[in-house]
Formats: sequence, structure tokens, C-alpha cells
Amino acid sequence: MKRDLLALLIIALLVVSCKDKTSNNTTSEQQYESAPVFSADSAFSFVSNQVKFGPRVPNTDAHIQCGDYLISTLKSYCDTVYIQPFTAITYDGKKLKSRNIIGSFGMNKTKRVLLAAHWDSRPVADHDANPLNRTKPIDGANDGASGVGILLEIARQLAVKNPEIGIDIIFFDSEDWGTPSGTQVEGDWWCLGSQYWAKNPHVLNYKADYGILLDMVGGTGAKFYQEGVSIQYAQPIVQKIWGKAHRLGFHDFFINEPSNPLIDDHLYVNKLTGIPMVDIIHQDNSTGTGFTYTWHTSADNMSNIDAKTLDVVGKTVLAVIYAEK
Repeated sequence: MKRDLLALLIIALLVVSCKDKTSNNTTSEQQYESAPVFSADSAFSFVSNQVKFGPRVPNTDAHIQCGDYLISTLKSYCDTVYIQPFTAITYDGKKLKSRNIIGSFGMNKTKRVLLAAHWDSRPVADHDANPLNRTKPIDGANDGASGVGILLEIARQLAVKNPEIGIDIIFFDSEDWGTPSGTQVEGDWWCLGSQYWAKNPHVLNYKADYGILLDMVGGTGAKFYQEGVSIQYAQPIVQKIWGKAHRLGFHDFFINEPSNPLIDDHLYVNKLTGIPMVDIIHQDNSTGTGFTYTWHTSADNMSNIDAKTLDVVGKTVLAVIYAEK
């Protein structure tokens, strides 16, 4: 009897010990905390839906139709949607009929995070290997549509399970009509939509604790280094995001190394609003341009969009949001 009791006691201790080891061995999925499950397939569809309209170049029918689609989709998920029309003047004097599109959750919450991407696409493939393509517009599957696709999927999840903080999703327009390669014109000719919004926010005296910009976040084999402007203006937020990504097991995507500072929408949000904003963007110094080989080329199409990359970025951003209190 004593031997039987002793054996049962030993078994019980082993079971408790195994349970303790299991609970301490936190997996990457457990690190996802209370966030809803990001769907890479859904995000991929959102990217594809934009590309199907054709190049989203301002002043074209495809641009108008895609903008209407984005507004309609956000209205199906968000508490409030704002449309901010404006006329952007380009480096070559063209007037672009533009719209910043903003979807908000939890308007009564003072703690807020701003999520953003640009939704227009480049009017010329000025870095294409084929000279005949360099005056043609690009699909912009990665450069534009990937960030928007991730944020539409995030909006879908936010509608299912509201976070404890307020969220504003902004799709900036007329980001990619900057000077062509080899052309030098003084002035701030990139990121016209974010410049306009930063000077004319959709809500008077708008404030957010921080922002996250997504740009070129769907390419195969993407590497996200810590971009220079982000480090300068928002180092604690960089650490928050990259730390979360590493706890999720995404070390191969989010690299703990600094990279070149960029002119992107986050630059003007940082400079003009004081909201610290981080740019998650694929950089590659091996291509000669500093970006992925599809950048501003005809190869920026759906064949080079990887659902795994969308999944990694989407899960990371969702995990950051739902960790906020």
C-alpha cells in the first residue's frame, strides 16, 4: 500500500512538473496574446482586388474605382469613415484629383494608434530593365497595394474584436508621383497625400500615441530593417515592433539592424505633426536602388506577392495593437 501511494505521489509530481514546463515554454503563437487571427489569404485577396482595377494612377478611372472600393470596404468595418479630397500639384505642374481615405475605430478613446499605407501607384516604371516600359504605369502590387491589403484585413479583424485603444487607418493618396529617375527638381514632390493630411488632419487637433506605416510589405523574401527616420523620431516604437516580431518568431523578416533613412509618408507625419511614426518597409542594398528588385518596375505585380510576408507583417501589427492598454 505504501509503495502504491509512493508511486502515485511520484506520478503526480511528474505530471505537475510537465505542466509547469509546458506553461513556461511559451510558443510564438502564445506570444500573439489576445489578438484575433490574421488571415493571410484574406489580405492577399485585398491586394489582388486593388490590382484588378489596373494601375491606381491619379486622374484615371482605375484610381477613382479603386478609391470607391476602399471607401466601401472600410465603411463595412469601421465605426467612422472620412474622405479627404484635395488637389495635389506635382513636380511638373499637373493637378491630381486625390483622396485620403480614413477609417476609425473607437472614436471616444483618447489613446490611439495610427496605421497607414499609400493606395496610389507609380505612373511610370522608371527603373524597369526594359527601356520601352519606363514610361508605362505599374501595377503597384507591392508598392502600395500590399500595405493597404494588410490594413484592410486588420480592419476586418478590428470589427470582430475591438481593441482597448482607438485605431485610425489612413490610406494616403498621391504618394508615388515623385520625380522620375535622373530628374532633379527642388521641393517635396513625394508623399503629397501625407503632406496634405499632416497640415489638415481629418479631426481638429488630432493626436495619436504613435503611428505605423506599411510600404512594400508583401514581397517574397522581404527583410525589414530598422529604417533611419524611424530610429530618429520613434526609436521606442521601433523597439516595440521589432521586439514583438521576434517574440512571434519572425527573426528572419524583422532584422535588428539600422538601414538608410527614407523619404516616405512617415517623414512628413513625424516632421509636421509630432506623432512618432515608424516605417515598416522592404529595403535591399544589393539591387542598386536600395529597394527590392521589383521597385518601380513592371515586375511589381501579383506574381511577386507572397502570402507569408503579408502574414508576418499583419500578425506583428495586430499583436502590437492588442498589447496596448
